[in-house]
Amino acid sequence: MLLKHRLSLGQIFSFTWKVDLMLLGCCTLVYFLDSRWLAQHINIPVAVSTVLGTAIAFFIGFNNNQAYDRWWEARKIWGALVNDSRSWSRSMLNYPSPDATPETKALIRHMIYRHIAFIYALKTALRKRPDDYYTRYLTAEEIEAVQKQNNIPNAILNLQTHDLQQLRASGSIDGFCFLELNQLLVKHCDSMGQSERIRNTVFPPSYVYFTQMFIWFYVIMNTLMMTESIGAWAIPFGWMFGFVFHVTHLNGITLMDPFDFQPLAIPLDSIARTIEINIIQLLGDEPVPAPVQPRQDGLYVM
Repeated sequence: MLLKHRLSLGQIFSFTWKVDLMLLGCCTLVYFLDSRWLAQHINIPVAVSTVLGTAIAFFIGFNNNQAYDRWWEARKIWGALVNDSRSWSRSMLNYPSPDATPETKALIRHMIYRHIAFIYALKTALRKRPDDYYTRYLTAEEIEAVQKQNNIPNAILNLQTHDLQQLRASGSIDGFCFLELNQLLVKHCDSMGQSERIRNTVFPPSYVYFTQMFIWFYVIMNTLMMTESIGAWAIPFGWMFGFVFHVTHLNGITLMDPFDFQPLAIPLDSIARTIEINIIQLLGDEPVPAPVQPRQDGLYVM
């Protein structure tokens, strides 16, 4: 996730240099094609550029709106996970009977730590990048059990539910506390399912494909039209118009998959570490891990 409101020219170029080169190459090729041959056979009406530009603006606007909706929904889901994680830890720590046995207190602390494993396992599943950080908060038997299943976060929630039932059966928590804690587990499952829905639902590729095709068609037609009136200046001006449309569309494309490992995605590393820090400090344990540091001189955080 980007942290700065303004980007330097170097940072903008690092994001767009491939598009810049392709645009300059396309505009240059079209200019020479028109000046050497096509201008003798046909004149491009100005109205073509106007109509195309308007139509493409609608396409890009729709794509970007839908992409931002996906990104913002993902951010709200993980914001809710932060709150629910704090509620889970606080409730597990304070709801059980004060005269609980040492074994029960140890189980409760382990269930609180196991929630950190759930958060990191869910992050790993959404990012689809190998990461076994979650295993440090599970026992060897639990690691073996959850890794046998395809959905590791869901397997961890199953362990939580089993142990919560044990606390209820032993009388460590009453029925009302059990219902509230179980409801928190349901919320964790809901957040997991909502995140998986976004991750596994592909944005309709036809919108992306045709929008890109129309933008390139617009760049070609616009360069042809300007070549006839301003000559070689059509190359930089063609790049300028194409840059605006392509970068605007590229900005939307990068938001379509909010859980990808890239600067504009949801900062899952930072959010997961925040939850981890909050829980460890709530338990009063040490050491407390350091927050995730921004990258590239504070430009973005993952």
